[in-house]
Amino acid sequence: MRTASDLVAHVVSTTGMTPAEAARVIGDVVAYYATPVEEVVRRRHAELQTYGAKNPEIFARIAAELEDRVVAAPVLTERQLRRMIYG
Repeated sequence: MRTASDLVAHVVSTTGMTPAEAARVIGDVVAYYATPVEEVVRRRHAELQTYGAKNPEIFARIAAELEDRVVAAPVLTERQLRRMIYG
């Protein structure tokens, strides 16, 4: 079984980062993917609205982005996405 220190050692050996830098980057990546789906949906909706996108386009884009996560979120309908944002 691999450990966190194995991952840090691998990143150090393949990137030239220091162990401290590698540990920080790994921590950032783990935290990014640990973000709950609802929080990701709300954040992306707000970001995309800022650039003038409309809800139908936003919901399609968010649904596609969720499919690309390392641990994919469940397939969500537009209605489910809307409920996450507006309650």
